[in-house]
Parts: sequence; structure tokens; C-alpha cells
Amino acid sequence: MRELDTNKANTWCSGCGNFGIINAVKKAIHDLNAKEVGTDDIVITAGIGCHGKIFDYLNLSGIYGLHGRALATAQGIKLANPDLKIISFGGDGDSLGEGLEHTLFAAKRNMDITLILHNNGNYGLTTGQFSPLSFQGYKGLSTPFGSIEKPFDAVPLLIEAGATFVARAYSARIDHLCEMIVKAVQHKGFSFVEVLQPCVAYNNTYQLFNQKVKHLEIVPDKLSQALTLARSTEDIYIGIFHQETRAVYHELLYQDANPYRQRKSAAERREHKA
Repeated sequence: MRELDTNKANTWCSGCGNFGIINAVKKAIHDLNAKEVGTDDIVITAGIGCHGKIFDYLNLSGIYGLHGRALATAQGIKLANPDLKIISFGGDGDSLGEGLEHTLFAAKRNMDITLILHNNGNYGLTTGQFSPLSFQGYKGLSTPFGSIEKPFDAVPLLIEAGATFVARAYSARIDHLCEMIVKAVQHKGFSFVEVLQPCVAYNNTYQLFNQKVKHLEIVPDKLSQALTLARSTEDIYIGIFHQETRAVYHELLYQDANPYRQRKSAAERREHKA
């Protein structure tokens, strides 16, 4: 297996939930290798934010792009070569603020890619402004008296948008997070994993999550049950809330064609032109 570490200096805060996420991702890639998903067939994308630094710390091919555009590039890569497994990393601000429309439309299209949402409930890289997922009353740089907005609830939002695999995990439970990532990557269709990720500098939620996080025993049979469990505040459930089989976008568009495998060489193009 390829060495996944890089020589880049890690600048995440000590105790940041991102460490749990990157360790789970490395473990997941090892597990995927054992399931015949090669490391060379995995491509990653990331937007801007603390989460995006994961791109520098993983020795994987991909694109480290603009704020909120991780899924735009992920979709382009998938359409260029449908054989690849695409894992896109986004922050709560990156994917549900600047990149919201890309996220919802990728789910609506059932693009065969995976989005791992690092949900730390604020814009940590720029010193803690409130994000679309900050809890009501959150006090940060831009909301010193407390946010007055009701936050998005990521799991119900993505279920309603059309994602065919929707899960939640917690960065401090690495084995479970690894399991969710493996299942998401293996799922054929748009897979979404919200990762509850404490930000020790601006939104330290370790105590809250350690007290309230509970595992779903099974995937809920009905969407109404999944939505109720996802919105629960008394307990915070992690696990798979929804999974279904639906036609994926690139197969509806190309059937079994692949623009990368079937591309013509320069000589063939010249011959065709002549």
C-alpha cells in the first residue's frame, strides 16, 4: 500500500477533530484496498478552510480548489473518468455556505461521488465566524451577541435533496467513522457523511458529543423515521440514516462509455480530421 503521509507540516490545533477524520480516512483507504479499490483509483478534492488542509496531508491525487467548489471539481473529474472513486472534503461553511448549490445539485443528480463534511459549526480558519451549521446563540467573531439564525440540519437537508446514501459520524469514534467512509465510497451514487468535528479553538463540543452521541442500530425503514432520528437533540445519532438504489448521473449520460478510456490519440484525431 502506498504511504499516505506527506512531508507537509501539520498546522491543525492540538485536539482538533480533523485528526480523527484524517486517521479514519487513512484506515478507510487501507480497508478499500483490501476490497480491491486501488489507491491510484481514488481522487480527492477539497475546498478552503481548516478541513481543506487534509489535501496537503494525504498523499493522494486530486484538486485543492476554490472556496465552496470542491464538489464542482469532483463532478468534473467523475464525468471525465467515471472509473475513478472521488472523495470530496468540505467544511460546514465551505459545502453548505459558499458551495451549497453544488452540494444540493450533486445530490439531486445522484453523482457517484462521496462528500465528507467536516462539521465544526463555525469558520475556524478565519477565527470563528458563525457558519450555516452554527447552533442558534453561537457567539463568535461575527456574532458577539449570539447567532439569531436557525442552522441547517445537514442530514435531513441532504436526504431531501436526493442523496442516496446519508450518514453521520463523530471524529472521536474513528473505527465507526472509517466504517461509514468505506460504505459511502462503495455505495453507487451520491454518498454523504456528516462528521461531527469539535473545534477546540472556537466551538469545543467534545463534552456535548461524548454525552449525547448514540449509534443507530439499523438503517431506518422509513424516511420519516430517518428524519426524526436525524433531528433528535436529546440524543445525537450517528450511523446510516438513508440508503437507496437509484440510477447515477454519468450512466444516464454516457451509459457505459468512458471519455478517458475512449479518448483518441493526437494521431487518431489528425487522421479523423483528414
